[in-house]
Amino acid sequence: MTSNEPDITPGKAVDMPRPSEATDRGLQSVLDRAAEGGRVTPEEALGLYRFAPLHALGQAADAIRRRRYAGTEHIATYIIERNINYTNVCVTACRFCAFYAAPKDTAKGWTRDLDDILRRCAETVELGGTQIMFQGGHHPDYGVEYYEEHFAAIKKAFPQLVIHSLGASEVEHMARISKVSVEEAIQRIHAAGLDSFAGAGAELLPARPRKAIAPLKESGERWLEIMEVAHGLGVESTSTMLMGTGETNAERIEHLRMIRDVQDRSHGFRAFIPYTYQPENNHLKGQTQATVFEYLRMLAIARIFLDNVPHIQGSWLTVGKEAGQLALHYGADDLGSVMLEENVVSSAGAKHRSNRMELLQLIRSADRVPAQRATTYEHLVVHDDPANDPVDDHVVSHLSSTALDGPDAARSHPELKVIGAS
Repeated sequence: MTSNEPDITPGKAVDMPRPSEATDRGLQSVLDRAAEGGRVTPEEALGLYRFAPLHALGQAADAIRRRRYAGTEHIATYIIERNINYTNVCVTACRFCAFYAAPKDTAKGWTRDLDDILRRCAETVELGGTQIMFQGGHHPDYGVEYYEEHFAAIKKAFPQLVIHSLGASEVEHMARISKVSVEEAIQRIHAAGLDSFAGAGAELLPARPRKAIAPLKESGERWLEIMEVAHGLGVESTSTMLMGTGETNAERIEHLRMIRDVQDRSHGFRAFIPYTYQPENNHLKGQTQATVFEYLRMLAIARIFLDNVPHIQGSWLTVGKEAGQLALHYGADDLGSVMLEENVVSSAGAKHRSNRMELLQLIRSADRVPAQRATTYEHLVVHDDPANDPVDDHVVSHLSSTALDGPDAARSHPELKVIGAS
């Protein structure tokens, strides 16, 4: 049914000869079994990812989604959030990142003060946002105490905001700076106000591609270990995957396997979110990239293989709005966010923009009913009648704000000037 030959060609979508007609029938039988609720092995998933027809993958993934969300399968969700990047100073120097500045680069490095962060939280609330993602570099001076102070201040001023932030890499870093265990670090920042982890820093979990793009970060096994500790302490998270940096098809499936194995034990991953590498202004220089078709295939395989992860999120932010809309037919039940601010993938060349009204239309054009969700995926508002849609065109995603104090300030985040004036 599938081949066990090694997949050794980095970044190549199909790296083996076409299977036989008998193999095609075998692949369809796997898809049928998955659509009916059966579990797929890693070997079967690799065969499907390499060889199954794209539409057959999408059909099976959508059937699984409909089965899982029977009764609400007509709904696709989104969230309004803001990614507040507190510093770009970072010691890890990942090769795919265009955002970071080395600690000694005082001309490029910056850190936001707490008043600035709280102002951004206030704007998020005023624009209807319910969640912030507090993310930045691995600053050499920022231990657990830094995050305790900032999370406590945010929660005191804006208790209605969910702090869905950081990931295992930041936990490992802050624990090392403060000379405490990761368990203590998680308990302390959770007590200070962190609600859940955003799954940041997963990138690629298998050893070879991880060492190639993020050699100074913890191993993939350690990333998962820290997430499992967090789940055991009552802090759920999402899981992510960075596609297109030269990893093989087999390594992509191995990434999924590693997540599924931990989820079988911890049940703490709320969603899986694959996104694509952006090629500008980083050391990889776009030498390899994932195509839209590879991305859609991965979404479908994720829904088929990750039978224990509730939600699959489409990432229109990196692949574009049209591909994001297609994701809703390839297993995704969520179209991500109206992200009021984002600087990391923007720095690497992501230029896709949208607003809430456009996102609602994208979802409706995919024959789904849009619903604004909470961090934990409860439906806050179901937009079942277009006549009642919100019309505030200030709820815009996503506009980089790292130049707010520079010459590009006027066009970096223009809606904030409107809010201030009102």
